[in-house]
Amino acid sequence: MIIVDAHCDTLTKIMESKESLNKNNCHNDLNRMSIYDGFVQFFAAFIEPYYSGAYALKRGIEIVDAFYLEMEKHSQKLSLCTTGQDIENVLSERKIAAILSIEGGEALNGDLSALRMFYKLGVRSLCLTWNHRNEIADGQGEDITGGGLTNFGRSVIAEMNSLGMLIDVSHISEKGFWDVIELSESPIIASHSNARAICNHKRNLTDDQIFALVKNRGVMGINFYPPFLTKSKTAALTDIISHIDHIVGLVGCDNIGLGADFDGIETTPTDVCGVEDVEKVINTLAILNYSDSDIKKIAGENFLRVIKTVCG
Repeated sequence: MIIVDAHCDTLTKIMESKESLNKNNCHNDLNRMSIYDGFVQFFAAFIEPYYSGAYALKRGIEIVDAFYLEMEKHSQKLSLCTTGQDIENVLSERKIAAILSIEGGEALNGDLSALRMFYKLGVRSLCLTWNHRNEIADGQGEDITGGGLTNFGRSVIAEMNSLGMLIDVSHISEKGFWDVIELSESPIIASHSNARAICNHKRNLTDDQIFALVKNRGVMGINFYPPFLTKSKTAALTDIISHIDHIVGLVGCDNIGLGADFDGIETTPTDVCGVEDVEKVINTLAILNYSDSDIKKIAGENFLRVIKTVCG
């Protein structure tokens, strides 16, 4: 079974802690991902809000460089993938397949040339905003304005469709989400977003948004952050399952996956503390009599489908 985790912030975490991607005290490392037969990890270059202007682009390059340095050190365990065929080849070598993403379109500095250069560096996914406003769109933290995609943001959507890059709508304002749905000719992803019907947080997707994502042939990845799972102070594996159950009951199993957000979250569910515990989600679905084919879709096949469709 192939597992795809569509979002982690481990790169920036190890840059801060001076630890190794191979083994660390974070939520995620290569040693723990290696326990699985096939693991695909999206590694995000998160552009923290205090990197603004030209510094956002510089920070994006620094994080991408950090990934390459770690990959060179641990090439026997990890390889960068830019297409679906790359993923199949890397997994056949029993290595971890990595997808590079950028979290925060401010890294582009309002210039499509930066997007094209990141593409040439191997980046295949862009989370258009974080919580704040940038040159592309308003983030969900700015949604009081009702703002969506800017003119530049609309050109970014067209260019990403042309290049073959995954458009990630996690964090974007609701108006921005609907703008992307209207404009994108390719399937999109919400790499780490949950169901608002289960937990009424504006970072989560409404049922109407989930229906639209399905019509777009996209995929959403369930986020493990407790405040996005439940209004209680703590969360557990059962809360992750509640979101999966709701989405499956709403639209079926073809448009849902995993986007744990490891190392980008302050706390985890009490019984899902790191990448080594992802198997608990899979095993629980089996206990709940989800079919093998549906479990495989949720574990990774749905994201693999979109990667192959968009990136080749």
